[in-house]
Amino acid sequence: MTGSEEKSEKMVKQKRDRSLLAFTGAAAVLAIAVNFAIAAVKHHKEKNRRKKDLPASNVRINLSKSEILKLADQIIAKSKEVHDAVASVPLDKVSYMNVVSPLAELEAQQFPLIQSCIFPKLVSSVEDVRKASAEAERKIDSHLNLCSKREDVYLVVKAFAVRGDWMSAEAKCFVQVLVRDFERNGLNLTATKREELLRLRAQIDELSLKYVQNLSDDGSFLLFNESELAGLPPGFLKALDKSEDRKLKISLRSHHVAAVLELCKVGTTRRMVARAYGKRSGEVNISILENLVQQRHKYARLLGYSNYAEYVVDIRMARTPTKVFEFLEDISSSLDDLAMKELDLLKNMKKKEEGELPFGIEDLLYYIKRVEDQNFNLDFGELKQYFPISLVLSGIFKILQDIFGLRFEETVDSEVWHSDVRVFSVFDLGSGELLGYCYLDLYSREGKYGHTCVVALQNNASTISQAKQVPVALLISQCQKDVGSNSGLLRFSEVVSLLHEIGHVVQQICNRASFSRLSGLRVDPDFVEIPAQVLENWCYESSSLKLITGFHQDITKPLGEDVCKSIKRWSKSFSALKLKQEILYCLFDQIIHSADNVDILELFKHLHPKVMLGLPMLEGTNPASCFPSSVIGHEAACYSRIWSKVFADDIFASKFGNDVSNHHVGMQFRNKVLAPGGSKDPVEVLSAFLGREPSIQAFINSFAYHTS
Repeated sequence: MTGSEEKSEKMVKQKRDRSLLAFTGAAAVLAIAVNFAIAAVKHHKEKNRRKKDLPASNVRINLSKSEILKLADQIIAKSKEVHDAVASVPLDKVSYMNVVSPLAELEAQQFPLIQSCIFPKLVSSVEDVRKASAEAERKIDSHLNLCSKREDVYLVVKAFAVRGDWMSAEAKCFVQVLVRDFERNGLNLTATKREELLRLRAQIDELSLKYVQNLSDDGSFLLFNESELAGLPPGFLKALDKSEDRKLKISLRSHHVAAVLELCKVGTTRRMVARAYGKRSGEVNISILENLVQQRHKYARLLGYSNYAEYVVDIRMARTPTKVFEFLEDISSSLDDLAMKELDLLKNMKKKEEGELPFGIEDLLYYIKRVEDQNFNLDFGELKQYFPISLVLSGIFKILQDIFGLRFEETVDSEVWHSDVRVFSVFDLGSGELLGYCYLDLYSREGKYGHTCVVALQNNASTISQAKQVPVALLISQCQKDVGSNSGLLRFSEVVSLLHEIGHVVQQICNRASFSRLSGLRVDPDFVEIPAQVLENWCYESSSLKLITGFHQDITKPLGEDVCKSIKRWSKSFSALKLKQEILYCLFDQIIHSADNVDILELFKHLHPKVMLGLPMLEGTNPASCFPSSVIGHEAACYSRIWSKVFADDIFASKFGNDVSNHHVGMQFRNKVLAPGGSKDPVEVLSAFLGREPSIQAFINSFAYHTS
């Protein structure tokens, strides 16, 4: 909160009505009291009205519990009214104005209102508000789910699509997306098949929940003597729970497991922890995963696809599972030689330290860190002193201005939900046109969402009945404040994460699509991460590192050139081996969702040594314990992170590689890649920018062997 009541009181004390000076005695006291009260109320209301008034933004800030729930009901009522009206249009009378325009305007108007109800659950300091926000989200989601399954609306939209009376190419795209989404919900099927689809969906959701619950409920741990955990920091060891016989408990949670695998000097300990982690919920989750895959295939086949992977990939840049397989295998085989050099180096290091013990997959993280510590003069604890948050932000804004022509100007009188939150208006540097707004909620606090992300609060939209809406983005992060300070210091990994998320902010702000459904971050899932991945590259360039760094006690002293170069070399160290491990899981994911009756355990045993250059799967482990991302949210689409990284590297190397401050190229990227949003095919968008089809070659060329 902004403390507006305290400010109002202070202002009222400074603003007395001069006419009251003519009164004396009790009458004067009474008159002054009454006028003070009136002035206080009027000033407070006027101040709040001005603070809420961001031009072209319909986002509502600081709604109370009751206001959130009331707004949710209003959203649902209005949505039902519009959908009912569209559904009532006779099929021989359909037109753009009575079918497409009402649906487009409804989305444009309601998206910022829906987000106004939903985003408080992520950021509000008031528990009741967070609960009301979550309740509103459930109600709105339930209503929107019903709308997406309305056969009467689908038939009207389909009738218009068949007529083909498009007003523009963008309108055609919007209608095609509407039809596609309806039909992916089975509305072109018979009633019997739709019922079967709903039954399968419920089964898939229930199995997915069981799978994840089994992993999260696993409270198992291993006990070790302190000598068996040699190499782990004293502070880490001190924080561990202890058994009755004073042994230290290593839980099978990712933060404990990662620490052991990266830092523990004792090979047998690393192996024990890796094996135990890979056996969690073993037999139970193998059975669930096999059942899940079967149900997903049935679901996809009801919709006319051969398998679940076809269903998932059909709406993505890759378009077919065959294309995904070719992509992954091309990347993997291209990395073989480099990955083998990296692996040999690690094996030699283990031989020196542990003798003739065989190198296993559980040794990767530990020996990668050992070699990096030897070959790179980088102390990331010390580097943190060169990344004050305020300086990093101002440096990033300067980069965005120089390259993409975006001017970020802080709006100090905007209403916010916490005093830490800052609001920026974003202008086109050349014309001065307002492009959008960005809320930055950077610091951790109790009750706040615990991850770094960007939330679209309002999408760009042009409608017939109202003035143009500009994009509004919210960036949520978990930075730590210094004690007694409004700023703090960032770890380098946090700098990379921050620049990545600001890439999404830029993507949201620069989008110029006319339809809310095609705007901002609502783009092809294979494409959505590409702009943010492109922007990450500036974290590793000397010129930009010097712009965003300065010693916290003397910010005129940025990182030295040698350190900047070391950071760039470090970023590529053992990158081939790391990527091969990711490719392994992506291939596994794609295969089980492309074929029937796959023996999941045998498949993983076969794939592991093939992809990982002879390293076998750790005995006793199973992929159903190691691979939760295949179940919820990313099934048949795990390849997408690599996909976006590959084409982001193609963009950076081909267009920015020789001049990272090239404003002309930056403006082309903004206008050709970011502006169209979801209104154009992403392959066509990238091809128009690159002057050719996207390629994996620049990504392969970007790998350099820096550990020799």
